[in-house]
Amino acid sequence: MSDTAPVPSPTPAPDRPERSGSGVRWGILGTGLIAGLQTSDLVEHGFSVQAVGSRNLATARDFAGRFGLPAAHGSYEALVNDPEVDVIYISSPHPFHYENALLALNAGKHVLVEKPFAMNEWQAQEIVDLAASKGLVALEAMWTRYLPHMVRVRELIGSGVLGEVRTVIADHNQNLPKDPEHRLNDPALGGGALLDLGIYPVSFAFDVFGEPARIQAAASMTATGVDRQTAMIFEYADGQQAVLHCALDTAGPNRAAVIGTEGSIEMDPVWYTPTGFTRYDDGGNVVERFDEPVTGRGMQYQAWEVERLIAAGAIANDVLSPGETVRVMAALDTVRSQIGLSYASDER
Repeated sequence: MSDTAPVPSPTPAPDRPERSGSGVRWGILGTGLIAGLQTSDLVEHGFSVQAVGSRNLATARDFAGRFGLPAAHGSYEALVNDPEVDVIYISSPHPFHYENALLALNAGKHVLVEKPFAMNEWQAQEIVDLAASKGLVALEAMWTRYLPHMVRVRELIGSGVLGEVRTVIADHNQNLPKDPEHRLNDPALGGGALLDLGIYPVSFAFDVFGEPARIQAAASMTATGVDRQTAMIFEYADGQQAVLHCALDTAGPNRAAVIGTEGSIEMDPVWYTPTGFTRYDDGGNVVERFDEPVTGRGMQYQAWEVERLIAAGAIANDVLSPGETVRVMAALDTVRSQIGLSYASDER
């Protein structure tokens, strides 16, 4: 099925199964922190995790031992060519997502690619085009989109109870390592606040309003030449605005809000993780409190979505289609051009 005919996604919980049981076999590319978090949620919720791949066999074996995985591979090539693996979760540093995704897709594997999906629009488009040509799923691992509170937020917006939605406000600020050699501060490794942290509020703005008509951005840079903090205003054809902020060296409230003419939604911190929210009417009165417990970290929901798409023989959904992933990367490219942040990968 093409990107223009997405398969509607069901509400995740409580309608989703507590355990997978689909028979789809997962491989984990990379052994870092995020790989461990995703694998933990997969194992806890009954997914079949068959193998892990690392550039170091000892590291792969250690990771496999931690999670009880049957196979460990000392190269990414060996992992993607494992006949016992159907889908690859790509959790390498984002400058390598492009090459790793192409490697897996060319081996006939579906991919769930950590955010940011790639370094820029052209890389994202090539991944999406290759997946479509092979009839394979290439889903961005923007796990926030599939969490129960986000599903409910979309339901409320669609129902019209907020009236005309005018504004989205979201921030993602963390106090992260300041070592100039750390990957977050290294332009050669795609460092900066925008791609690591800003991707969340940018994707949220797309979730609510779609692609902006105009982007305004400003940033403060580190001594190494990456953005320390970036502020963005997305403007839309009908006058809506998204006010977004990210920073990598200051802890922030990490809150988000959706504001309409007849009410608003204020999300608890940390808004992009499993959390709750309060809905107010236009007089400031509480009309709904949403709290739904989530087991594990909540990364199982995006994995369920991959398996649902595979079972349906589809490559796109209506929550985060491949085309939208490309458009998000294009918006990030626009922001980078305005703040003077470039990477070697910008050149083909």
